[in-house]
Amino acid sequence: MIEAVADRLEGAPRQLRRRWSDEFKAQVVMEALEPGASVSAIARRIGIHPSQLFAWRRDARAERRRYRSRHPSCEGVVAPVAGAVIEIAIGEVIVRAGVDVDEAQLQRVIRAVRSA
Repeated sequence: MIEAVADRLEGAPRQLRRRWSDEFKAQVVMEALEPGASVSAIARRIGIHPSQLFAWRRDARAERRRYRSRHPSCEGVVAPVAGAVIEIAIGEVIVRAGVDVDEAQLQRVIRAVRSA
């Protein structure tokens, strides 16, 4: 039986949790979704446990499903292209926008494409 004694644990170094930006996670997830990509190798390269990257992938897929259920006429975000552009397929139309585009402007473009 092992007992934890409070005064023995007080000197243990406290580790801070790392925070990853949403942009970084999206970039890593897109890399992990490429055909033939090794999740374990990618995780090792960036210094995280593979289970963390699998969780990020699972969360991204769930978000994509939620988006598609809210916007049935839209096939969803296809992929970031060269890290600076996103593509959104709406029916047979593909809308390409820079990642720095104003959200309100992008919404107006999407509404215009849907109504056309």
